Amino acid sequence: MKVKPLHDRVIVERLEKQEETVGGIIIPDTAKEKPQQGRVVAVGPGRLTEEGTRREMTVKPGNLVIFGKYAGTEFKMDDKEYLILREDDIYAVLEEQ
Repeated sequence: MKVKPLHDRVIVERLEKQEETVGGIIIPDTAKEKPQQGRVVAVGPGRLTEEGTRREMTVKPGNLVIFGKYAGTEFKMDDKEYLILREDDIYAVLEEQ
């Protein structure tokens, strides 16, 4: 199944990383905070301005982004969890070096 967000919405797949303490203890998923980084999967066409023009989206599919801890709405599709949020909820785009 394919999903296309509307207006200025962005679909993000959270980046999961296994956390381990200095002593080597692995922290279970239930005790971990959800990551605030993810990869953009799909973007909408952009916000419609009052003048009737579309404002182009800043983020593109494939971008690594940082977003707010409580931003967006989670949903599940094809056994994967995604987050749908507004472009305004994205704080930064990470550039790979």
